[in-house]
Amino acid sequence: MTALAPSGRQAKLVHDDSSVIITEVGGGLREYRVGERAVLDGYDADAMASRGRGQLLLPWPNRIADGRYTFDGASQQLPINEVALRNANHGLTRWSAWEIEQSAPGELRASFVLRAQSGYPFTVGFTAEYRLDAAGLAVTITATNLGDRPAPVGLGVHPYLVVAGPGGAPVRADDAELTVPAATRLVTDERLIPTGTRAVAGGEFDFRAPRPIGPLVLDTCYTDLVADPDGRTRVRLAAPGGSSVTVWMDDAWQYLQVFTGDTLGPDERRRSVAIEPLTCPANAFNSGDGLRVLAPAESFAGSWGIQPAGPA
Repeated sequence: MTALAPSGRQAKLVHDDSSVIITEVGGGLREYRVGERAVLDGYDADAMASRGRGQLLLPWPNRIADGRYTFDGASQQLPINEVALRNANHGLTRWSAWEIEQSAPGELRASFVLRAQSGYPFTVGFTAEYRLDAAGLAVTITATNLGDRPAPVGLGVHPYLVVAGPGGAPVRADDAELTVPAATRLVTDERLIPTGTRAVAGGEFDFRAPRPIGPLVLDTCYTDLVADPDGRTRVRLAAPGGSSVTVWMDDAWQYLQVFTGDTLGPDERRRSVAIEPLTCPANAFNSGDGLRVLAPAESFAGSWGIQPAGPA
């Protein structure tokens, strides 16, 4: 019997010298390369997706405190998978096998039906449509309520991005230059559950103008995002004199998590930066902030993408 890779079957998108690998397990991003240069801090085919690398976070991103929430008058208890902080984290679809249909060298569709279960008694279908072309990678995620009752839904994605200096060597988070067009950040407690908001103006979390991250520890959710005239919000990570990568998102994504990886192992800590578009923040099933409630047969979609660039 042939052993199965932890991430399942692999599907490869190709356009010119760019390539992207999508996995059967979770329907997420494992690799993105332009020529020999890595755009994602991904993982090997024979490894699991550690710390959410490239995964789709559905039907909620980030944390639900104690895994408990009340919806439509009924109390629900989700499994606790972030044991140290006693939270239910990053949804229910990350470790399931998705259906992959590739229609062209640069296009594919991943789909999964999340069945009603203890703690989430709703049936929701998800699709992720990936397209790789001259403009980079574009992804549209759609949630559709397939059940007969309203369903709470949030969307999130978790790519770790890398940039390279003039000589091609990867640049650590400290030396990378970050731009985040956001006016507000969420304040959290010791379990990373939001407790309020704070304006970023003039403070250490203010990246509205590009500047190096330096030693600042970021596991920070931003909101009040400012879109460009085309309706897309753009977040940029750059290596001075080297490569850059822009994450763009449409108006479905009203929150953004930035994570410098300080809680990772010594070989991974601060070697990349996770830039995570979110439709709702942590604990939205309790707070209601950004939460979408889909009526039966109703759909909700959001598009986002990654646009790498070479040295300036």
